[in-house]
Amino acid sequence: MTPQPTAHPNAAVETVFRLESPRLIAGVARIVRDVGIAEELAQDALVAALEQWPRDGVPDNPGAWLMATAKHRAIDLVRRRERYARKLAEVGRDLKAAGPYLDRPSDPDDIDDDLLRLVFTACHPVLSAEARIALTLRLLGGLTTPEIARAFLTPEATLAQRIVRAKRTLATKNVAFEVPYGPDREARLDSVLEVIYLIFNEGYAATAGDDLLRPALCEDALRLARVLAQLMPKEPEVHGLVALLELQESRAATRTGPTGEPVLLKDQDRRRWNRLLIARGFTALGRATACATGAPGPYALQAAIAACHAQAYAYEETDWSRIATLYALLAARTPSPVVELNRAVAVSMAEGPGPALEIVDTLATEPALRDYHLLPSVRGDLLRRLGRTAEARAEFERAAGLARNERERAMLRARAEEAGEGSGGSGGNEGD
Repeated sequence: MTPQPTAHPNAAVETVFRLESPRLIAGVARIVRDVGIAEELAQDALVAALEQWPRDGVPDNPGAWLMATAKHRAIDLVRRRERYARKLAEVGRDLKAAGPYLDRPSDPDDIDDDLLRLVFTACHPVLSAEARIALTLRLLGGLTTPEIARAFLTPEATLAQRIVRAKRTLATKNVAFEVPYGPDREARLDSVLEVIYLIFNEGYAATAGDDLLRPALCEDALRLARVLAQLMPKEPEVHGLVALLELQESRAATRTGPTGEPVLLKDQDRRRWNRLLIARGFTALGRATACATGAPGPYALQAAIAACHAQAYAYEETDWSRIATLYALLAARTPSPVVELNRAVAVSMAEGPGPALEIVDTLATEPALRDYHLLPSVRGDLLRRLGRTAEARAEFERAAGLARNERERAMLRARAEEAGEGSGGSGGNEGD
């Protein structure tokens, strides 16, 4: 079929590139063996699309068009930079070194997945933990530098320099584009799990923009987590992360209304929760428990919290006491003001808003929560439930001012108006 011109080709290019850029970078990196150059070549493909699509129309398979264009540029670059004889010599050395293993059966731990290679490469120990996460969110998550900076509560200029230095370090240290084996793989696992988790979170509740959800990010994160579970079947936290993402994703269809507005957990139609994903989540959680040799890790604990919601056929049946206990265990394992804020919500449902407000008020001076819109949002809900409606309205207005996502901002403004009118009802931000 011949491509047809479209009224908004530039918007189409930007949308497709946003979705496809991780795959483009991963596919090209396998050719050029340099993630920085791979990102540049992916950008070159974007420029080509911006030049050609307005004139020729959007292709039937725009993602494949971008991939082919980027790979052609990568191959051209390799041809320009390396002489044919030199390349043959390198291949010859590689074949000689691999000689004893050429005829062996495929390693069951081996995996042919460019995206996973990209994650492990970006999580190499030569980079700091902050740089690993930032670089992978940039390359694999397709997030912009401002979005990552907001997620890290870091100045944009600082974050940009961190990403530039990370790419330069990978290049100068000649880091291989591969999924490592044995101890090297285990050494990078925590960073890989954190990256996948953060990518999913950005898709589950976008930090900025007009839409609350970015489903493509959730899909990529969930797929990577599933693949990682096949790659490392004896790692309990890998299964814990899979369980958490499966259970969270099971609610996706009910988290927004007809016009994209957020739907709180208490208002979601649980009949529409994806029972297949819930079943997969419980299976993965069972594997995490079976593999564990000690106390459950943070992902398994979060999965257990999500399982409490999945087990409740109605919001009123939720075992909030157990959720509060699980959050207390999570806080002991990985202390975090965000975990404490979530624990406060669970305590409010189990014991009432008064004890929860005491917890929230202790978080008011936490630097990490200074610009975190959910802190005043939770506090506003607790104040409203205590009948302190004027204070509640002020908190919801402050939360709306801090929110970067337009959908969340609109919801918080609506809650501020409702608080001003003294409306009742049960709130709560846990699990939205």
